[in-house]
Amino acid sequence: MPQTVISISTRGQGLYEFTQPVQDFVRGQGVGEGLLTVFVRHTSCSLIIQENADPDVRRDLKAFFSRLVPPANDPEMRWVKHTTEGPDDMPAHIKAALTAVSLGIPVHDRRLMLGTWQGIYLFEHRDYPHTRQVVLHLSA
Repeated sequence: MPQTVISISTRGQGLYEFTQPVQDFVRGQGVGEGLLTVFVRHTSCSLIIQENADPDVRRDLKAFFSRLVPPANDPEMRWVKHTTEGPDDMPAHIKAALTAVSLGIPVHDRRLMLGTWQGIYLFEHRDYPHTRQVVLHLSA
């Protein structure tokens, strides 16, 4: 069962599409039918499948999650204790808990079975740049 790790560099909070490297990995394995598992190895970012055509979708999602879980120095978040790495620390963990750290994507004819407008995104929840590791595992 083929497996690899890819690195994704982020510049702060936001959605970072990485559909193409995932598709390239799947094509290169010669597996016609299967299931791809995508897993992020971090607790302050997450994975989502989302529309990849209109950038407003990504901006609106980022804005929604910022309103849903503001930074720990916001008065509404005074109950937060875990701020070891700054005011975005615990909010990042909460956002990751509300979304997914792994995805399962069917593979058919060596292609991801994503819809026309779907893309795979790393959803960075921290304010500062990071390098995130994502594991791809293809089961035939």
